[in-house]
Amino acid sequence: MSAEATAPPHVRDEAAHDVDYRRHPERYDIGRGEEGVFKVQPYKSELLPLWGYADRETADEAGEAIYDQFRAYGRTGEFVGMDMARKYLQMGYTRAMRYARYPGGRKYEDGEPREPVHWADHDKREAALVYAVWLERARADDRYQRLEARHRERNE
Repeated sequence: MSAEATAPPHVRDEAAHDVDYRRHPERYDIGRGEEGVFKVQPYKSELLPLWGYADRETADEAGEAIYDQFRAYGRTGEFVGMDMARKYLQMGYTRAMRYARYPGGRKYEDGEPREPVHWADHDKREAALVYAVWLERARADDRYQRLEARHRERNE
């Protein structure tokens, strides 16, 4: 059996909407980067409506709302929720930075990589910098670090 076939549903290409990760946190694999942000339920449904990166104000409101949810998940010991919130903060940073450096957010033109521009969109750069602050707070959170270590120990 291939490694992909044994990977958790949210890491494989197929949709994983049939898994309730709140009820089955043991099925969650932390993965790399932002894997699972559009698949891991019910957290996607709870976090995606909060997320936005149009400008500094939008990013700060979104970052604060996502971070508040991150902390709420922590209070109930929901590592998967905390990690998904962390991923939404990370995605806010990476998406905003992509638009800040590439006009229209397009890294490729006619199949060829484009050269980044410093700064193609100053509003998006400001949004990225705001998300970077929220993301660092989440990564540095003691409860998050303890729950992450426990999740890795039990499930990986």
